[in-house]
Amino acid sequence: MGKKHSKLDPEVLERLKKETYFSEKEIKKWYKGFVKDCPTGTLTEEGFVNIYRQFFPQGDPTKFATLVFRVFDENQDGSIEFAEFLRAMSVTSRGDIDEKLHWAFKLYDLDNDGFITRDEMYNIVDAIYRMAGTTMSEESGEGAREKADRIFSSMDVNHDEQLTMEEFREGSKNDPQIVNALSFGPI
Repeated sequence: MGKKHSKLDPEVLERLKKETYFSEKEIKKWYKGFVKDCPTGTLTEEGFVNIYRQFFPQGDPTKFATLVFRVFDENQDGSIEFAEFLRAMSVTSRGDIDEKLHWAFKLYDLDNDGFITRDEMYNIVDAIYRMAGTTMSEESGEGAREKADRIFSSMDVNHDEQLTMEEFREGSKNDPQIVNALSFGPI
């Protein structure tokens, strides 16, 4: 089983050099670690959640990790292949602000309809609070619902109860807290 995925296919390597911000050496290093942790060549949702549990032992990262998993799993087949993993890591760790905001928009847009609703915003904020093991923001004292409502209202410039990518982009650029949260990198 380990032999099947022990070496990165040269065509995949070339494609990833073009599609990511990683060098050939970095891609090979990422691949070696990925195959070590995922000898089948894929990462399951359960495995993904377990990774988050290691980084957030004080809270419950299950909801957040599940939401992030959905964005990593580009082809929606229920598992993350190495190329999907590396493309997401590239954007979240080295992408420019617009790439990170586009990725984050996909995270918030739970039903993939091209808009973020107030409830979708709440779902993400609630998931972050749970992951952190808190029910209130330390800096503002807001609960997840209050914080989501405040962020959503400040971004929804046309007051139609849905955020477009443009509203999300502009609102995020104007709110340093949101931009800082986007720099966390998903793992």
